[in-house]
Amino acid sequence: MSGQRDLLLTGATWYAADGTPTTGDVLLRDGRIAAAGADVEAPRGTEAVDTDGLVLLPGLVDLHTHLREPGREDAETIASGSRAAAVGGFTAVLAMANTSPVTDTAEAAERVLDLGRAAGLVDVVPVGAVTKGLEGAELAELGLMHRSRAGVQVFSDDGRCVADGRVMRRALEYVRAFGGVVSQHSQDPTLAGPQACCHEGELSGRLGLPGWPSVAESAVIARDVMLAEHTNSRIHVAHVSTAEGLDVIRWAKARGIRVTAEVTPHHLALGTDLLTGYDPVYKVNPPLRPTEDQEALRDALVDGTVDAVATDHAPHARHDKEHAFVDAAFGMLGLETSFAVVHDLLVREGRLGWHDLTRVMSSGPARIAGLADHGRPVAEGEPANLVLVDPAATVTVDRDASQSLSRNTPWHGRSLTGAVHTTILRGRVTARGGEPTAC
Repeated sequence: MSGQRDLLLTGATWYAADGTPTTGDVLLRDGRIAAAGADVEAPRGTEAVDTDGLVLLPGLVDLHTHLREPGREDAETIASGSRAAAVGGFTAVLAMANTSPVTDTAEAAERVLDLGRAAGLVDVVPVGAVTKGLEGAELAELGLMHRSRAGVQVFSDDGRCVADGRVMRRALEYVRAFGGVVSQHSQDPTLAGPQACCHEGELSGRLGLPGWPSVAESAVIARDVMLAEHTNSRIHVAHVSTAEGLDVIRWAKARGIRVTAEVTPHHLALGTDLLTGYDPVYKVNPPLRPTEDQEALRDALVDGTVDAVATDHAPHARHDKEHAFVDAAFGMLGLETSFAVVHDLLVREGRLGWHDLTRVMSSGPARIAGLADHGRPVAEGEPANLVLVDPAATVTVDRDASQSLSRNTPWHGRSLTGAVHTTILRGRVTARGGEPTAC
């Protein structure tokens, strides 16, 4: 089951947008779905694959991936990150701009695009920087990046907040002209010291870790949604992590402001209690939050306040992560475990249906990023960007088996229910059984 060939998937179950299930056969030919339904007839010589018991979904789309190339190829490359993405069920990932050099020019964006195409396992979509060098002062080449071969639609200084309101206003005005979106790292740097690394509260005081208050997130979200309303432009809230931030997003949506939001698997599932051992694998920005915030995030994902799950896959070399907690780098791996975490936490427990999972991990992210060929329904004529998942499989995460070059996964040793079985990009199998296929 590898290479570009006609495939007949027999006995799979897929779901319509309203949650209606269909069990049948799906024929893939020339990169598209040629037929889908009961007793599909396939030409002689077509490879038939028994998918009984598996769920067929549109390929997953990640709005927030750090691939580190160029500049930190010791932590990740576009090729290794693409392998991790394919194994994780993704057919498209958005590569963040905080590389070295920064993706703040058309040439830099096209280089990321070309490296992704060379890897060939997933569509690597460049995210352009909002400001030159991520310095927050002068707008980057937003228009040129959009008009380049990379066709950049999403812009972000992720890792840093665009703290200057005037700069953010200008960015929103600029991207409005071509329907782009600014993805904001909503953490006001002036509301905490440079060493902030933990949710501000009783625990941060007890552990002696500099705290980052919830208001640092909600205050920036509030400013940005008001600017989006003022400019009639689009704002996307990256990795929302607090109940207060959700309150602002909910208010803005009710007002008709063009705002979308994402949440990470780790903010859904991991809490501040994990910091008591000072293990730097749990150091992320924004920080892990208390139980009440986790519950609020889960509720918001279920009710649609939050539009997408995004991994914030942040690989780090050991020499950057293995330090005292305050000095360690922010971030953790996410591409290979994202589906299993969300399935185990919310689908298996009945809080999200399969059509909801598609909404938050495929069609919703694709819509936000403007990816017309991803997140499409399982139907005749649609692009064959698909993933087969096994809801009954139990997987124990082993960091040493990761396709990433880095090992900073918070899920090491944990057993999760639900596994990616096969990933298909334009009709070609890119991963199966936890292993990527050769291009």
